[in-house]
Amino acid sequence: MRHHIADPIIHREHWREPEDDQLRLECGVCGVWGAPENEASSIVALGLHALQHRGQEACGIASVHDDRFYTERHQGLVGEAFGNAELTTRLPGGAAVGHTRYSTAGGSFLRNIQPMFADLDQGGIAIAHNGNLTNFKHLHGQLVSEGAIFQSTSDSEAILHLIARSRKAKIIERFIDALGRIEGGYALVAQTRFKMIGARDPLGIRPLVLGKVGEAWVLASETCALDTIGATFIRDVEHGEVVVIDEEGLTSIKPFPARAARPCLFEYVYFARPDSVVNGRSV
Repeated sequence: MRHHIADPIIHREHWREPEDDQLRLECGVCGVWGAPENEASSIVALGLHALQHRGQEACGIASVHDDRFYTERHQGLVGEAFGNAELTTRLPGGAAVGHTRYSTAGGSFLRNIQPMFADLDQGGIAIAHNGNLTNFKHLHGQLVSEGAIFQSTSDSEAILHLIARSRKAKIIERFIDALGRIEGGYALVAQTRFKMIGARDPLGIRPLVLGKVGEAWVLASETCALDTIGATFIRDVEHGEVVVIDEEGLTSIKPFPARAARPCLFEYVYFARPDSVVNGRSV
């Protein structure tokens, strides 16, 4: 099965060398599953607009329609990239995931902009990641020594390689297998042809909330995104929890040993928007 990947033109004069493209902890993620046909990308764009404070450097959306993936990644603000009426034509489908990236001085590699996409033997998967993998250098060296070819300098790409190399049979088992090998803080929203997957690190360092708008499920970094798209807040994704959303509804999986939550203090004093509720507390 062929997957259509539609990337905008790369402006090479805006690129910088990899050593200048530093890891950033603050990003925003948003995903929608089960929206009316061709409306998912516009809902995600609105959610990303509400999360713009978490990243002003770049943004991207990946949608699924008729088992095909459509992606766009842009430098700049969400409104500039996804604020026109042609969005649902360019990114059709009832499921989509998006990401807005933390700002740095100057430009950066387009290839580091998320969501990141890979075409695996079980079909495509797009991942949006907020956080920092503390064992990335070790994983990167190990994967490269085994023959992996990285297309970016982002730690998020390591997750895709781990999923691709997992020996597990099902995509969700591969996803969990990959999570078992990474360390650090993360909130992940992944999109396959048939499922949306959300995950939060075992310590709950980075936030992730669950909501519904109509019959559609929503995953987002903050409750302000739910408010903006008119979604009802359901609950926080728990630390160490993996939620799987498909045609049968929502399934909660807790694959790791229980640990005490240690959320990031800076979500309350710097990262999150003042009207958000993080871990049950008003910012």
